[in-house]
Amino acid sequence: MAIGAVIWVTLALGALAGVAPVLREVARPRIEGARDNAPGDFAALSRGRTHYRWHGPEGGPVTVCVHGLTTPSFVWEGLVPGLVDAGQRVLTYDLYGRGYSDRPGGAQDRDFFVTQLEELLADQGVEGPVTLVGYSMGGAIAAAYAARYPDRLRELVLIAPAGLGHDLGPVARLVARGGAVGRWLMLAVFPMSFRRGCEAERGLPTTVPGIEDRQQAELRWRGFIPAVARSVAGILAEAQDETHAAIARSGVPVRAVWGAEDRVIPLSRKARLAEMNPDAYQYVIEGAGHGLTYTHTDRVLTAIME
Repeated sequence: MAIGAVIWVTLALGALAGVAPVLREVARPRIEGARDNAPGDFAALSRGRTHYRWHGPEGGPVTVCVHGLTTPSFVWEGLVPGLVDAGQRVLTYDLYGRGYSDRPGGAQDRDFFVTQLEELLADQGVEGPVTLVGYSMGGAIAAAYAARYPDRLRELVLIAPAGLGHDLGPVARLVARGGAVGRWLMLAVFPMSFRRGCEAERGLPTTVPGIEDRQQAELRWRGFIPAVARSVAGILAEAQDETHAAIARSGVPVRAVWGAEDRVIPLSRKARLAEMNPDAYQYVIEGAGHGLTYTHTDRVLTAIME
């Protein structure tokens, strides 16, 4: 084969490898096809349909749970029964780009997620003060909401909250800078990395049966990986020091729960929160990693309810 032909074949193979992740994303089915079997209901909000579920007695004090970057609202399935047993009326929902909710384009910054939560509560007629529980990235969303609407909260509960410093790895650091290269890397590298992280937890005790398989099933749907990338470059790239200082000034009660062995949101961030909000009650669960909501559910419930 002539040298010129070899060069063209090499270039063609390289181009094919480059577009393959994009083609795989386009070929993925849309989430609308899975909604017939979805539990709960849907709210038509300004940026798309949002999947939500109510749990517990009508008329009970309302607790709203906000999940994190990659695991939809089923992450709360182990925790919700304990809250309901305590008489709470619990609202869980899927953030845009996750679970059964729509996948709108554009930036996924604090305004994007706070608006979704604000509109959902308005749609559901929730007017009185609520207890707002945020896990991981959901902690950053909950904190942003609390800083903006402190009069709407009874209490803010943060479980391994993002926004005070975290490390999602080198690819995420590149994605956080924005740009086409980072988005392409997410499509190319994130699925394997995400599966590896899920499999690392297989065998751990869990109150959400089959959670590792359910987490990885999110990769099947179009828009999930781009949503994760937009959040990494959006709300997860935003420092929240002033957000927590504003919450402290507002007087909203805050409690934070940390996993002593968390490698995603390290325990050292506990001290950072104490600097911003010295009055925040902080609880450490020994032996718990980042999956503490489903691996150490009873301990998390104790921290929330005591």
